[in-house]
Amino acid sequence: MNILNKPGFNLLERSLDAAALRQKVIADNVANVDTPNFKRSDVRFEELLQQEMNGGGLVGKRTDAKHIPINQTSTTAGTPQVVQDTETFMNNNQNNVDIDYEMALMAKNQLRYNVMVQQVNGEIKKLRTAIGGR
Repeated sequence: MNILNKPGFNLLERSLDAAALRQKVIADNVANVDTPNFKRSDVRFEELLQQEMNGGGLVGKRTDAKHIPINQTSTTAGTPQVVQDTETFMNNNQNNVDIDYEMALMAKNQLRYNVMVQQVNGEIKKLRTAIGGR
C-alpha cells in the first residue's frame, strides 16, 4: 500500500512539477532578454488543471483491460504545457521579453512553490503522526 498515493498529494506533486518547469521557462526568458527575435514562453498549468477538475464526475473503475472506459480523461490532461507568445513585440529587435514582468512572475512562482512545499511537509507530518512518529 502506497501511503502517499492520495489525490491531494498527487495534485501537490503535479503542481510542484509545474512550478519547477515554470521557473526554468522564466529563467530562459530572462537569459534571452536581449536576444533578437526571441519570443518569450510561458507555462499553462492552472487553467488545464481547472478544466480537468471541472470535467470530473462519475468515473468507472476498470478491473480488466477489456472493460469499456466510463468518462476517462486523457493522460495528458492537467500536465503543464510550455506555450510561446508570438503575438506581442516589446523591442525594436522583435524580442517580447519584459524583464520587470518576468522578475515579478519569478517572485510569484517562488512564493507559490514555497506554499506548496509547506503543504507537502504538513501532509507528511500528519502521516508521521498518524503512524506514531514524531
